[in-house]
Amino acid sequence: MDRARLATFIESNRFQYTIIAVIVLNAITLGLETSPTVMNAIGPTLLTLDKLFIGIFTIEIALKLYAYHFSFFRSGWNVFDFTIVAISLLPFLQAFSVLRALRILRVLRLISVVPAFRRVVQGFFDALSGLAAVGSVLMLVFYVFAVMATKLFGREFPEWFGSIGASFYSLFQIMTLESWSMGIARPVMEVYPLAWLFFVPFILITTFAVLNLIIGIIVSSMQNIQEAEKKLLEDEFREQHKHTEDIEHTLASIEQSVRDIRQQLIKKR
Repeated sequence: MDRARLATFIESNRFQYTIIAVIVLNAITLGLETSPTVMNAIGPTLLTLDKLFIGIFTIEIALKLYAYHFSFFRSGWNVFDFTIVAISLLPFLQAFSVLRALRILRVLRLISVVPAFRRVVQGFFDALSGLAAVGSVLMLVFYVFAVMATKLFGREFPEWFGSIGASFYSLFQIMTLESWSMGIARPVMEVYPLAWLFFVPFILITTFAVLNLIIGIIVSSMQNIQEAEKKLLEDEFREQHKHTEDIEHTLASIEQSVRDIRQQLIKKR
């Protein structure tokens, strides 16, 4: 099979769905291996299936390398797949048996083969520039509030606000809304009744404003990707439609030429 036909086969829906099914089955078997009861019952079978799955992934990568040659590495998703499969092969070396846990990384290949997952990840990376700016603002807010908390509450609550590092961690816990009220805010308010003037603005700024802004940037980036893909499909459709019109025009010209020749032959007769 030549490279072009092999590439078409690899990109076909049937091949992609087969790889997705193998990844899902591999994820299930890796999860079952964490159960001592299941391993005692069908452990050898699961290990055999695991070797079969990594064999399939290795053959897939080999086929892509043959089909695409050096252009294989031009795609970031292909490099991602290659890295995951290469890491998955390490546990089969006896000297690296401690790395067997890394086999679960194969499940991450779903990100590269499922288009919806790819859009999410691509949207995140495309939004990195905006996220960096928002992250910088968030860190600035954290620093200001951490210094304030250390000076205000550090003496009475050294475990939470005794140093700027402890304040950063406590404020991060508050931002996530994990036991922030009964665990931190209310005990502090028993000593400092007006401490709510510190905690409430911090939560409003970080949890409800900055984090929602981060989510908005990622969602906007994903929408831009979808619009770009839609525009690309529309351009391809227009190009195909134009090509079809050219073919129809050429066929019409050929038909007209055939009619003219036929009429000339009839006249000669």
